[in-house]
Amino acid sequence: MVNRKNRFISKRVLFKIHSWIGINLSILFFIVCFSGTLATLSHEMDWLFIPSMRVTPEETMASKNLIVSNLGVQYPHGKILYWEKVEEPYLSNIIHVDFDGHRRYVFANQYTGDIQGISNLTFQRYFRDLHYYLFIPINQIGNYIVLVFGFLLLISLITALYFYKGWYKKFFTLSRGKGAMVFFRSLHRFIGIWSAPLILVFSITGIWYFIERANIADVSSLINTKIPSIGEFDSARFASDEFLYSIDYDKAVRIAKNEIPGLEIGEIIPPINSTSPLYINGNSHVPLVRSRANRVYLNPYDYSIVRIQKAENENIVSWINDIADPIHFGYWGGIITKLIWFVFGSTISGLILTGIWISLKRNLKKNQKGFGLWKVFNWLGYLAIMGFMYYLLTSRYRVSFDVLLLVFGIWGILLVLTYYIFVIRLKKAAIGTR
Repeated sequence: MVNRKNRFISKRVLFKIHSWIGINLSILFFIVCFSGTLATLSHEMDWLFIPSMRVTPEETMASKNLIVSNLGVQYPHGKILYWEKVEEPYLSNIIHVDFDGHRRYVFANQYTGDIQGISNLTFQRYFRDLHYYLFIPINQIGNYIVLVFGFLLLISLITALYFYKGWYKKFFTLSRGKGAMVFFRSLHRFIGIWSAPLILVFSITGIWYFIERANIADVSSLINTKIPSIGEFDSARFASDEFLYSIDYDKAVRIAKNEIPGLEIGEIIPPINSTSPLYINGNSHVPLVRSRANRVYLNPYDYSIVRIQKAENENIVSWINDIADPIHFGYWGGIITKLIWFVFGSTISGLILTGIWISLKRNLKKNQKGFGLWKVFNWLGYLAIMGFMYYLLTSRYRVSFDVLLLVFGIWGILLVLTYYIFVIRLKKAAIGTR
């Protein structure tokens, strides 16, 4: 009897831990999960809503020097910061250009060489910033808030599997026709069982990001990301406005491809100062890793090799670091895996919502109060995110009033829907059952 009682108490404690995470941190938890879900298809949103990013795939690519020449004609006072090849062939290259200290995104057609448009912000950038650090730019606070949820997600999964007896037999169990409360409890468990593999993926990769950022066990020293310095440099030449436009990018790409056979160019990063190299990365025959696993550093003045990193020669820590992003965001297998990740990300977000509904319904039935002080914490966190978001959208990205109106209009609609469903509707349902 003692052992049974102890097991019973243990399950009760685990259930309380599970409920505490899902309920008391619900708003922040939902924002983190749902923003990551939307980030998986953010490039597709760019294609849908930003016509100047759309391209028609062709067999041959335009000269990169031609693209740079056209960029220089159209934006002669811009400074090239970063040249990004988007994985999707129906989306243009994105060249990050600095205009008087403010970054803009220029859309270059990689097949024709045309400059098709410019934007202060993209959907991909918005959702990555929201999911990456909640738009909180102070001392990595936002980053660590997000990354802590990797641990909490794993704890939620483990506790649920422990106290939900015989869960492995209930993949097709969904109770209906027994009232809303029974249905939502059953739905919550049903979604949780089917989402468990992806929950494990998201939580483990999230924990890895935490380990990397906090430099636990000195893993950062094992990840070879330090940019080498070139030997010979010409500070006067670098200081000229034309230098970044005069680089022979086609020649640099040819050299990089010769050094890493089968290299598909991903990003090109021009030198940031007179002693830094031209940096080219991309994908090779090594599967799953992101493009940064292959790197070719060149001297931008004479195109000599400074350093080469090949994916097949990475140490185990660097390899783990380079597979984390493709696995976490699901782009390792193209649109198919991204859609799968989006569906399961949506179901995990739904777990939070159904958990909130069940808890509030139970509290109303017992005439108990809701979240108490944690409700204040959640809403203060939400308001802080909205405040920092407004600050960065207006200062860093300098978006138009129309964009601000759209962004905060959508957030306002979500807020009204949340209040209607979880306050008004639940109270009406509670009154109707008395």
